[in-house]
Amino acid sequence: MSRLSRLLTGLSAVALLGAAALPAVAEAPVPAAAAAAPAAQQPEAFDYRDMISANRLGDPQVSPDGRRVVYSVTTTDVEANRRSGALYMMDLENPGEPRRLAINEGGANTARWGGDGKLYFLSGRSGSSQVWRADADGTRPEQVTRLPLDVNAYRLSPDASKVAVSLAVFPECGDLACTVDRQKAEADSPSTGQVYDRMFVRHWDSWSDGTQNHLFVVPTAGPAEPVWLTRGFDGDVPSKPFGDESEFTFTPDGEGVVFSAREAGRSEPWSTNFDLYQVSLAEPGRLTNLTDDNDAWDTGPVFSPDGRTLAYRAMARPGFEADRYAIFLRDMDTGQVRQIAANWDRSADTLQWSKDGNTLYTTAGDVGQTRLFAIDTRNGVVTPVTGEGHVSAFQQTPSGFVIAQDSLTRPSELYVKTFLGREMPIRITNVNPQLDDKAFGEAEQFSFPGWNNETVHGYVIKPANYVEGRKYPVAFLIHGGPQGSFGNSWSYRWNPMTYAGAGYAVVMIDFHGSTGYGQAFTDAISQHWGDRPLEDLQKGWAAAQQRYPFLDGQNACALGASYGGYMINWIAGNWSGAFDCLVNHDGVFDTFGMGYSTEELWFTEWEYGGTPWENPRGYQQFNPANHVQNWRDPMLVIQGDRDFRIPTAQALSTFTALQRRGIDSRLVVFPDENHWVLKPANSLQWHTEVFGWLDRYLKPAD
Repeated sequence: MSRLSRLLTGLSAVALLGAAALPAVAEAPVPAAAAAAPAAQQPEAFDYRDMISANRLGDPQVSPDGRRVVYSVTTTDVEANRRSGALYMMDLENPGEPRRLAINEGGANTARWGGDGKLYFLSGRSGSSQVWRADADGTRPEQVTRLPLDVNAYRLSPDASKVAVSLAVFPECGDLACTVDRQKAEADSPSTGQVYDRMFVRHWDSWSDGTQNHLFVVPTAGPAEPVWLTRGFDGDVPSKPFGDESEFTFTPDGEGVVFSAREAGRSEPWSTNFDLYQVSLAEPGRLTNLTDDNDAWDTGPVFSPDGRTLAYRAMARPGFEADRYAIFLRDMDTGQVRQIAANWDRSADTLQWSKDGNTLYTTAGDVGQTRLFAIDTRNGVVTPVTGEGHVSAFQQTPSGFVIAQDSLTRPSELYVKTFLGREMPIRITNVNPQLDDKAFGEAEQFSFPGWNNETVHGYVIKPANYVEGRKYPVAFLIHGGPQGSFGNSWSYRWNPMTYAGAGYAVVMIDFHGSTGYGQAFTDAISQHWGDRPLEDLQKGWAAAQQRYPFLDGQNACALGASYGGYMINWIAGNWSGAFDCLVNHDGVFDTFGMGYSTEELWFTEWEYGGTPWENPRGYQQFNPANHVQNWRDPMLVIQGDRDFRIPTAQALSTFTALQRRGIDSRLVVFPDENHWVLKPANSLQWHTEVFGWLDRYLKPAD
């Protein structure tokens, strides 16, 4: 019997993180609500306080022999306003209670297994973030790198004899000491003026300090001078602000690295031309561009087990960040490139090879779910491995997978599943036992004819502890992106179950522009921000009310962030009176002004059809600022002052328009938050303000 087979038959005795033993049965990601019980027996409803304090599981890593899985759990201390992470290990051969690793003392994160069977991780216990390693059982930690700068990402060579690290350096410096000295001189300088000769001046939530992420390689056996692989390259590896080690990898012989990067120059803010470069340790700085013929995004290089083939993902259209990621295979001997699964109309995420090299595994959004898929590299046949739910990470075992999966009713947990078996994934962790007895709303996906009479999907969620025959006030949630989705997944920022727990029904529409429904559906929103999506929202709202009689259509508020916040402003001027109140988080007010003030210019230039001076009509056609004369609905406006994607002036303009027109309104600004509200205390205040606004305008159910 295989290890995974033993695991699948022996889970009934598993006790996890102090919780009661978990039965060896599959769980539906969105279980049906239980029959209504008398009020005195109703379980306590899940609310936003439960969401903020919930533990967060992530980053599962299976050992090379398939015997162990290491994963992270982040806990939240709301009163102290901080979060802290720890690494846990579970034995997959003889499942039992997971063990909190001793290496957490002093800090440990980003655990990765080496080809030598050791467990590597990042820790700041030495005073800066460095690579450490421990024995396979997580004991006897020892420091691997002793660099004068923080390691912000790392990747091990196949035999773990070397480690590639990303360091933030001044690219014009000749060595690391120069960067250290320059940083100290700037910190000690009494003047504070910053000088810029090119963009990015600021990106996401940080002003440029002149450094770039560059790759260095050091041996893991002992101290040695690091090899500066990307010396002379004008760009970041990994990319900012969210790049990670998936953007670079060692060659199979360990003597080179392939990485994805974009040359900065003066075009960086409006370019999505990421290429794959190969560089040898013997010739640092001498880069070979493997994808020079594609001016769009190339990323995610992974070598086949035999080392002969490089798989990667690539977009086709330059300047478009939401294009479909197709999968390509490059023969490393001949340089020949071929696409696989070309007719699969989904966008692939991170790739993993099967051990025999015949299959690539990836995740992709798919009609409101995020599934794990198997792709045959010989014929391109695509087979779904998982069903409902949102797979955020996966690792292979000798007999199947360990996956991190969440849903509308459960934060991420670890599950196991055989390769292509028909059984549902079986849960093996319970990092949030306090949620087991909470009442969640019952979710149902529905569809209707939207713009152009094309099928559009959405979700309706009943309030927690729903009572048949009652009508409920509605929270109408509008997702951002705009190329995003409100599907069957968990969120720690915009979680629909917090509204269901507060007694509201929830309606969410995946309007044209949403992901997971084919690239043409996603493309439909570009240069059409205000017409096609609005038509979908209007038709979806009408269809939901017709289909679900418990929705009180005369007692509803609309809420959205980012593009969703834009749509709130657009609704205020073009669908006025449809809702009793509005909530706008970091939303666009003036699309024309956005073209000059946002940082990633490729976004506005693609979405609005050029630059503001080349195509002013594209920026003005669906500009909420041009319809303020029609505004009359009460609006709560929220803004993170460190949001450089949608700068604070957008929120101030929105609030100014509301106040000047005498409309009931409130502005909440978080000086220390970016596009997202992340700090526990700020999240608590955010939800208090939002639910206070809804309670002010919506009547409770009868």
